[in-house]
Amino acid sequence: MDTVALEPSLYTVKAVFILDNDGTRLLAKYYDPDFFPSMKEQKNFEKNVYNKTHKTDSEIAFLEGMTIVYKSSIDLFFYVVGSAQENELMLMSVLNCLFDSLSQMLRKNIEKRSVMENLDGVFLVVDEVIDGGVILESDPQQVIQKINFRTLSEPAYGFVLFDYITGNTEQQGDKSQKK
Repeated sequence: MDTVALEPSLYTVKAVFILDNDGTRLLAKYYDPDFFPSMKEQKNFEKNVYNKTHKTDSEIAFLEGMTIVYKSSIDLFFYVVGSAQENELMLMSVLNCLFDSLSQMLRKNIEKRSVMENLDGVFLVVDEVIDGGVILESDPQQVIQKINFRTLSEPAYGFVLFDYITGNTEQQGDKSQKK
């Protein structure tokens, strides 16, 4: 029997996507350019995955030579895809981190409407957990801390710029009166 030893790789995640209860894509990120390079191929793969998984209670599936872990919420399905040789526990830790982080961010209201209203935050969570197929974080508390840091620090610059553009110089006047 001819066995091929695969080199270990940090690039464990091939794709992440969130589908609604009709199988329609809400969010998808594909990290391997050779893995379904066109939009048509990606949507076809997502449809096949949805058709295989939406009526089952299991958490793992093997389809088209890929390992797929998934979880469902009220009207959403969360999927993390890796190669056939990938460790299911690693993929499941990514899925759990993604789901738990979104649960905290959305105040345990993980449904289509809240995800769509906070899609920018959902993308931030995905980007904090996975970068280019490499798992960066598996602790939801760390992800939420990083997201909160970004969202709390960014508006300050926006207000400074807004004040500058509008000519609001109240704080500058206060400084000059104290001198």
